[in-house]
Formats: sequence, C-alpha cells, structure tokens
Amino acid sequence: MALLGSKRRENNFIRLLRQQAEVLQRGAQALERFVVDGDPRDAEIVEISEKEGDEFRRVLIDELHKTFVTPFDREDIFELSLYLDDVLDYCYTTILEMRLLDIGSDKYLREMVVRVREAADELLLAMRRLENNPMVALDHSRRAKHRENQVEKLYRQAVAHLFAGPEDVHHVMMMLRTREVYRHISNAADQADQAANVIGKVVMKMT
Repeated sequence: MALLGSKRRENNFIRLLRQQAEVLQRGAQALERFVVDGDPRDAEIVEISEKEGDEFRRVLIDELHKTFVTPFDREDIFELSLYLDDVLDYCYTTILEMRLLDIGSDKYLREMVVRVREAADELLLAMRRLENNPMVALDHSRRAKHRENQVEKLYRQAVAHLFAGPEDVHHVMMMLRTREVYRHISNAADQADQAANVIGKVVMKMT
C-alpha cells in the first residue's frame, strides 16, 4: 500500500515528451535572444538543444518498440514527439539560414520568433498537465495554436513589406534570402500547431 501523500510516478512516455518540450522551450528562448543581439552563444544553445531533442526522440521511439501498454495511442505519441522535434529543428535552421544567407534580424522576424517561443511555452505547459489535468492541457494547446495564427499574419505582413521595396537586383536578391529565413520560422509555428492538434486529439480520446 502506498504511503499517504506519496506522489504517483510519472509515466515514462509522458516524461520523455515533457523533456522534449523542455528542450524545445530552451531552444526557442535562445533563438529569441539570438535574433535580438546575435550572440553566438545563444546560437550554440539552440544547436545543443536540437541535438538533445533528437536524442530524446530516439529514446522514445526505442521505448515504443519495447512497450506494449502506452498512456495513449502509440501513433499519437509518435506524432507528438515528431512535431515537437520539428519545431526545434526549424528554430535551428532559422539560425543556419540567417548565417548562410547573411540576413540580419528585423522587427518582423523578432515578432515571429517571440510567438514561436510563446507557443513552445504553451506546449510545455500542456505536457505538464496532460496526464492529470487534460482539459487544462487542451487550453494550453489552443493557446499554442493561436500563436501559429499570429505568426502567419506576421509572415504575410513581412512578405508584403519585402515586395514593397525597390525593384533593383540587389533588393530582389535580399528579398529572396530574407523570405527564406521567414519561411523557416513560419514552418516552426506550423509544426507547433501540429503538435497542439495532436494534444487536442489525445485529450478528446482521454475524456
């Protein structure tokens, strides 16, 4: 018999998904700092976080192969892990593209990155609540989806601003390179939205 007041052990898959979400949050926070001041130490944190996220996903997939009973559908566990990993991948490739294409930060990129970081915050809160408070997790997933809508609105505004510039060759080349960077952070928001969709599906099945 368990001792009075003892804490129930966290399910292994919930733990791994939560750890993925924690690493995602850390990477998104570092990306947010990087687009503000360009500190290479923050770029390194994003890269390290991306590798840590990959490792958590490898362990989770290995556990899926070895475990018959899971807290919710195996396909949903796999997909949620995939989308959390994808968000972090795009955070990392945003920095890679900024460096490769020699693109600096601007107000649109900074605002989009803030929304992605906020989506990462909400996904982590959702994972912390999923097992014991699924309806609270659902609320956080909806907030993450709202951030994606905000990023898409900012993305359209940013692209419109690019196309409103001069039509000389130099600006056109800069426009194309800058749009590539915008697209990476837009893709990060899209994958956060997909992760939120899976959380919503899981909660529907749980309740």
